[in-house]
Amino acid sequence: MTTPDETTPGTRADETSASDQTTGAIAPSGFLWGASTAPHQTEGNNVGSDWWVYEQRMPYFNPSGDAVDSYHRYEEDMRLLAQAGLNAYRFGVEWARIEPLPGQFSLAELAHYRRMIDTALSLGLTPVVTLHHFSSPRWFVEGGGWLAENAVERFCAYVERVSDILDGVEWICTINEPNMFAFMMLMAAAINSDAVPAMDTPTVQREDGFVLPRPLPQATQRLIEAHHAAREVLRRRTRAKVGWTLANLVIHATGPEAEAMAQEEREVREDVFLRAARGDDFIGVQAYSVQPVDSDGLVPHPPHPDNTLVGTPYRPDALGIAARHAWEVTEHVPVLVTENGIATADDARRIAYTREALKGLFGAVDDGVDVRGYLHWSALDNFEWGHWEPTFGLIAVDRQTFARTPKPSLAWLGDTARRGRS
Repeated sequence: MTTPDETTPGTRADETSASDQTTGAIAPSGFLWGASTAPHQTEGNNVGSDWWVYEQRMPYFNPSGDAVDSYHRYEEDMRLLAQAGLNAYRFGVEWARIEPLPGQFSLAELAHYRRMIDTALSLGLTPVVTLHHFSSPRWFVEGGGWLAENAVERFCAYVERVSDILDGVEWICTINEPNMFAFMMLMAAAINSDAVPAMDTPTVQREDGFVLPRPLPQATQRLIEAHHAAREVLRRRTRAKVGWTLANLVIHATGPEAEAMAQEEREVREDVFLRAARGDDFIGVQAYSVQPVDSDGLVPHPPHPDNTLVGTPYRPDALGIAARHAWEVTEHVPVLVTENGIATADDARRIAYTREALKGLFGAVDDGVDVRGYLHWSALDNFEWGHWEPTFGLIAVDRQTFARTPKPSLAWLGDTARRGRS
């Protein structure tokens, strides 16, 4: 695995000329250029989900509420992406809406998500559809959730029903970031009791930093089982490329004495999930920054003026490193970048970060990594799993009026897509 040099800071936005710089790398034919969202983070009023409950019971969470009302405004969101020059949009379907009670599927909600697919296609956007993005139906979690004996059966029943509306969809993600979701299941305690789990949101770090828990081993195996079972359903019922997405942490040792621990952490937090993707049609790479490890384990990120709004180091080189590692461990499963971006209020810094990230990504392409597309996180400033402060979006949203305002970064990325180069 290529590892980052922790002594070398990432390129700052003010160190990058505002002029149009290119690396000379040209995107492969059929390359997807787009942006991503998740249903719970954008739709609003997802009252049947487990996350709606967590937001009410966890004192350090803000509520999602109306979110950014993309449930009603998805056409406007897609149109802004298409008009800018992008050709792909990753969005999710919400299990809690589609199956509000066990075995009872909403025809109206299935029709809603089919309209979203049709809208994307009509605008020239390739839909990349995610079937599970952190949130689950409340009834599912109350019944034992992913660790219940019938969890895979229940998930596959949902996948099978959803497959009825996926005609024309070429890319399907079964489960988003299972390596993050496998420890987020600790929050399920808030569903069946008044207990508040002793964990932080995975999105925003405390002032003094924090270390994410390791994935629960039983959850890891169950999610792998669910992914493989869902993959078989989708291959039987659709013609889509099927894979799942991973939070690529870019774990690296702080020194020779930490190499063994770094390998151990990499194995349980990332590589076991990458190996599970070896039979997939693609692996979704989602990289933002880097994660150092010393001889005791993960090292919290200390406060620093260059840190992003979620407390992580500014490291655009993480994307190229992550793509190479995923390509290596999956034994050459094609890479689709399904998330990459930066939480910042400075849009010039967003452009600088993305330019450098694409430079690293296309460096990996030049070295033989099969990369099929780049989907920026996020299309919109949205609800970041308990927080509103981090702004990742290419489009700003007024949360009082829901007015959308494209940022310069959207025009820049669209121009990059038109030219087919970073």
